[in-house]
Amino acid sequence: MTAGRQPRSPKNRWGGPFRLVLRLVVMGIGLGVVTGTSLKLLAPRLAQGASKAPSLDLSAARNSKGLDPGQFEARTELAAVSQRWGELAAAHKDLSASAFLLVLDDGRFAQLQPDLPLPAASSIKTPILLAGLEDLDNGKLRWNEPLPLTKELVGGGAGWMANKPVGTRFPFFEAATEMIRVSDNSATNLLIKRLGGKTTLNERFSAMGLPATAVNNWLPDLDGTNTTSSRDLARSIAMVDIGESLSPRARDLFREIMGSSRTNTLIPLGLLQGLGKDSADPDSELLSFGITAYNKTGDIGIAYADAALIQLPNGQRAVAAFMVKGPFNDPRSTDLIRAMAAEVSKTLVGRK
Repeated sequence: MTAGRQPRSPKNRWGGPFRLVLRLVVMGIGLGVVTGTSLKLLAPRLAQGASKAPSLDLSAARNSKGLDPGQFEARTELAAVSQRWGELAAAHKDLSASAFLLVLDDGRFAQLQPDLPLPAASSIKTPILLAGLEDLDNGKLRWNEPLPLTKELVGGGAGWMANKPVGTRFPFFEAATEMIRVSDNSATNLLIKRLGGKTTLNERFSAMGLPATAVNNWLPDLDGTNTTSSRDLARSIAMVDIGESLSPRARDLFREIMGSSRTNTLIPLGLLQGLGKDSADPDSELLSFGITAYNKTGDIGIAYADAALIQLPNGQRAVAAFMVKGPFNDPRSTDLIRAMAAEVSKTLVGRK
């Protein structure tokens, strides 16, 4: 017979289960009392809280239109800025100057002969870019459509495409980008040709509300026959940012290409100087103030220009354009543009 556990006595066999049941009954009664009392005490508060429980209202989010895109509408003149521009220009009787500033979000503006047609130089490449992206939007050309370089389209001066053999084909996106990034004149001529030529392009500029803007010669146009005005340049940029022209995707491409411009020694540097700073890299320094400038310059020696979309630290956006015509390679022309741009940052941003 193998050894095993000792059999439990009758007392142990009945006593254990009885005590267990008794304990469970007592615990159940206690829990019931505690729970009931707690619910009784909390009931009024729960009822009161239920009556004040906030509902999730998504109507505001559904009806929200997002940030206001703004308008190209001059409403309140910054008279002190306009006056200061006039004083700066009057100090140089042999220079012709035009300037325009508009805060797209609230209509504040400043002006100095904003509709005066002056030699556009390479600043005319901004409205040409706008026309090209409009055609891309409308399916009239393809992003990678090859554009052949012919002899008449080879433009000297800025850029590298003129160094390529006649017959070389450049995709539209490359020509559009290089036209702004390094101000390539041959790239610009490729676009002028593809967009229908000078006469057709000028008709489009007029329809866009750019009456002073005209392409009369292939780039580089050193004689200054291609014209525009500071208001036209500002409008050509504003049309994109306020949603008057281009789809959201093409709008992104416009900003991306404008942001690739290498020359930042006019409006960007002037804005920085207005904030009491100076730098060999004004774009990076402006970022420390919360400012970004997307600009395109022009320079043919007898005329200088710059136009920009300016993102301000308070979230507002402004468009500004400056043009000066004067003696060949006269440093006063570029100094005047920077001085007028400095008045913009002094007024719209202020110094730290």
